[in-house]
Amino acid sequence: MHSTVQNHLVMNLVVSNELSVRIMVDLEYDAADPYAVRFTFHLPGDDPVAWVFARELLVDGISRPTGEGDVHVHPVGEELSEVCVVLHAPEGDAVLRAATPPLIAFLAGTDRLVPMGEEAAAGDLDAQLASILSTPGCENQG
Repeated sequence: MHSTVQNHLVMNLVVSNELSVRIMVDLEYDAADPYAVRFTFHLPGDDPVAWVFARELLVDGISRPTGEGDVHVHPVGEELSEVCVVLHAPEGDAVLRAATPPLIAFLAGTDRLVPMGEEAAAGDLDAQLASILSTPGCENQG
């Protein structure tokens, strides 16, 4: 059974009202960290930059403005066809836009792996399994 969900997405890095740059973004969800999603941005001429934030923030941000602190997510337009992700960093803010359907597909995959609301149980199961497997006497007797 896979314990991660991965996807790729093209987002637009908004430079100004007149200019945006298309960038590749790797999306990753790992059941070992069931509350978080990782976005790795591949910026032209720079090393990839990864941001980790709450999966619930992305889920909520598809349909309504949400976020506190460094990450804010909100839908764009009346038809909710795009999502805007705003990242606040000491170096400055980044405003990114993406089509909603690929984000929904990614989130659906995460929900199949660890259903929303069951993250605590998933984390506990992993810890329990690790504990059982590390218990003396559980070595392979083959």
